[in-house]
Amino acid sequence: MVRRSAESAPRRSTRFREGLLAYGFLAPVLVLFAAFAYYPLSRLVYLSLYQRNANAFLGGSDRWLGPGNIIDVLSGPELRSGVWVSARFTLLTVPLGVILGLLLAVAADRRLAGIRIFQTIFSSTVASSVAVASVVFLTLLQPETGLWRDVSWLSLNRPGSALLAVSLSAVWQNAGLTFVVVLAALQAIPDEVREASMLDGFGVARRFFRVTVPLISPALLFLAIVLVVHALQAYAQFEILRPTDTAQPLLYKIADPDGVLPLSTRAALSLGLFVLTLVVSFTQFTLLDKRVHYGD
Repeated sequence: MVRRSAESAPRRSTRFREGLLAYGFLAPVLVLFAAFAYYPLSRLVYLSLYQRNANAFLGGSDRWLGPGNIIDVLSGPELRSGVWVSARFTLLTVPLGVILGLLLAVAADRRLAGIRIFQTIFSSTVASSVAVASVVFLTLLQPETGLWRDVSWLSLNRPGSALLAVSLSAVWQNAGLTFVVVLAALQAIPDEVREASMLDGFGVARRFFRVTVPLISPALLFLAIVLVVHALQAYAQFEILRPTDTAQPLLYKIADPDGVLPLSTRAALSLGLFVLTLVVSFTQFTLLDKRVHYGD
């Protein structure tokens, strides 16, 4: 018994040092998460439960609203209208961006002279910021100087086209991101796999759907989740293009550039957006992960 306890003491000491080393490596990440994720989330909860006192610097305290404020906001019309616009914006931008980028990547996955030029052109939208892309499309959609004269795409008279007009810039950027990710996945496919499918008599369409798509499915899963989250959190396009009130997503209502909603309402809407993004991402990963092929 004495020998066993003597032998276990160095092991416990080794595990303790390894544990300290692991926590030392994790400490910077935990600090960053605490500063930029956990604290803002707890602050949102506080702001949704209290009404801020404008004279707090004179010694006043915030007024308690309680969980009823969160329930009222999350069951109110602001959340429903914002979620409805965000959902339509997601359906307009994500599928079109993924399909367009996928087609461009398949077309550019060639060993041809000068193909690097086309690959650079197709991926150039990634280098442009959301603000630059929005300003470009704002110029193109102007009824006075744009491509379609005397057509006000963003006005109250055309509520259906306002969201479509804002979606164009997001589709343009999504296509570039999809192109880069899918092209990298395509170039990682071994040539032996493609040659074997051709020897087996697979045509172009059958080879694409039966061989290529399963092998790049992890990249497509990544793009589906990332682009949906980006669409749910879209703001800059709407802030610059300023469409009609019927085409304002949830994050635009949270930012409230016109100063209409109180801070407690916007904080509760932020909690709703957080839960919505979490549920959508988890649902996507759960449903789509079953169709993803992870090669050895």
